[in-house]
Amino acid sequence: MINSIYYLPGHGGRLTTGLGEALSQRGLAIVGRETAGDFLGLPFLEQVALVAADLRANFWSPNALVIANSFGAYLFLHAQASISPYPGRVLILSPIIGDFQNEGIGAFFSPPYPNLLGELAKAKVFPSPLNAQIHVGAEDWQSDPKQVQRFAELTKIPVTVVPDAGHMLPKSYVANLLDEWL
Repeated sequence: MINSIYYLPGHGGRLTTGLGEALSQRGLAIVGRETAGDFLGLPFLEQVALVAADLRANFWSPNALVIANSFGAYLFLHAQASISPYPGRVLILSPIIGDFQNEGIGAFFSPPYPNLLGELAKAKVFPSPLNAQIHVGAEDWQSDPKQVQRFAELTKIPVTVVPDAGHMLPKSYVANLLDEWL
């Protein structure tokens, strides 16, 4: 029986709120990295190294579970790029794959190393997790569904584009997904 899960929330996220709370309500102990506070203050490559070390030390088995959301998915994917294909099950929600912009609201975000994941995927050298799936909203401007689909196609990670959904996937969709996935 699985009793713990490694969780990486979106930028500024906590392990005990939102999706973390939903996981706790399902009886899982939440382990992971909050993308806030001291951890967020570390250089990006140190964050990635810590995530990779966490996975290798405590969650490196086919029965292990990882959920990565938004910027947490960006951290997970960068950690994955630096290690062997992850053997556990991974649920990736609304992943940040690189930079994005929304001219309508004047928003732009460029994470550290914005082209790395795409370049590794195109070169067919990204070490894809062995059992992963991606879910992204069809109307997500932060996690462009077309960009995510290209990445998923190149890395052979199944992707589901959720109709009429933005960056924050509907709670009912995520609840049903968690119940099936767990």
